[in-house]
Amino acid sequence: MSLKKNILALRQKKAIVEKGGGDKAIEKQVAMGKMTARDRILALLDVDSFHEYDLFVEHEERNFGMASKELAGDGVITGTGTMSGAPICIYAQDFTVMGGSLGLKHARKITKIMDHALRMKVPCIGINDSGGARIQEGIGALAGYGEIFYRNTMASGVIPQISVILGPCAGGAVYSPALTDFVFVVDNISKMFITGPSVIETVLGEKISQEDLGGARVHAEITGNAHFFAMSELECFDQIKELVSLLPSSNQQKAASIEPKKPKSKKNIENIIPADAKQPYDVREVIYALSDDSKFLEVHELWAANIVIGFGRINGETIGFVANQPIYLAGVLDCDASDKAARFIRFCDAFNIPIVTLEDMPGYLPGVDQEHAGVIRHGAKMLYAYSEATVPKITVILRKAYGGGYIAMNSRHLGADFMFAWPGAEIAVMGPEGAANIIFRKEIMEAEDEDAMRQQKVQEYIEKFANPFVAASKGYIDAVIEPSETRELLIHALEMSKNKDDYRPAKKHGIPPF
Repeated sequence: MSLKKNILALRQKKAIVEKGGGDKAIEKQVAMGKMTARDRILALLDVDSFHEYDLFVEHEERNFGMASKELAGDGVITGTGTMSGAPICIYAQDFTVMGGSLGLKHARKITKIMDHALRMKVPCIGINDSGGARIQEGIGALAGYGEIFYRNTMASGVIPQISVILGPCAGGAVYSPALTDFVFVVDNISKMFITGPSVIETVLGEKISQEDLGGARVHAEITGNAHFFAMSELECFDQIKELVSLLPSSNQQKAASIEPKKPKSKKNIENIIPADAKQPYDVREVIYALSDDSKFLEVHELWAANIVIGFGRINGETIGFVANQPIYLAGVLDCDASDKAARFIRFCDAFNIPIVTLEDMPGYLPGVDQEHAGVIRHGAKMLYAYSEATVPKITVILRKAYGGGYIAMNSRHLGADFMFAWPGAEIAVMGPEGAANIIFRKEIMEAEDEDAMRQQKVQEYIEKFANPFVAASKGYIDAVIEPSETRELLIHALEMSKNKDDYRPAKKHGIPPF
């Protein structure tokens, strides 16, 4: 056969395989409001940058009538491309091919591109849209999942791993996204659960829809399994592109620097925090006042809202922000907030991203529910994460810093490199009112006017203890600063610490309070 005929035959074969499950299956996919696997990749990557591998891989199962089934690409598309010019490895499960079910060869295509990403030190993006394990392949399908999980773990902390749930992701399949760094979901499209509604109804007699069991909002708001929530696939892809632009390609690099921009927030930073310490405010306004162009990509926005985490830039450099959120539960730390922050801190540390902590919180959330939920164990995760981190760590105490919460929010005692406090900061074992009621109990009870005496003692306690100057006098605070000085000092602190070298004892690994 001539070269021309070979080329023609190749093109014909590619055209057939690239159609996935065929026109009817594609029409059904589109009718469900979903893009095809190939269109998703092409929409996510730079134009004409995608290069596909293993297009002609086929399954090897010969039982249950599978021998005669030709599954296009074995239900998954893999390859490489670029995103804003940066190299990316990517795979997308194709629901039009046998429901995107995972068999051994399907899994081996995925692990091959994951191995490639790890060797080349580039991010790996996985688009999940699958009915689960291919039952006809039995143990082979289970082996495939195990090999994926192993590689997720090996790549953890080495390259960014991103999971995009754009359809069902059920059973054992959910553990691969859970092992990755960031999970994206789309409203009315994404479904994640270990046990499906039909099984729950059979075993427990409870009827529940897929959406209520494991829909996008459930995982973005309740379980915390999803880091980003979008209303459409295209919005989701924009979120991914923004995230990748803020991250380094691997732990051997730093995120790319860009031209610094001044904050464009019109709010005066000195007017954001109310004069009344009991009044809430949105800490994101402080972040907007500090970050370049007032841009901030919030992570886990809808879950554990009492703490805010996410990425921004200061002086052109990527920064991880961790901030208490006074408008929700007064910004206290609880089980979920501790988990949320600790995981983010460890991600930043693994990928050389400095951490700026903005503190305003009255402590840990009290109550029987929290104690029984293990707030001690969960809260310890933050202590561990901050103590373990060797990247530049800078803390600004905006207002309240009470009790164990003061320690947990990247205090000097956990290794903060720079500690700043605004002049109205209250740093103490507990709030002034509670402290005064304990310390001056006798004087208050014996006074003719208890309320007047209580207010006098509260003010006395604030002047003597609950202010930043006591901590500054002991060297625990490096500087008490005006709010307007904060960005300038952050820029200076980050510049000073960019070559930071922090000693850690030799060990195989630590044992966090998982």
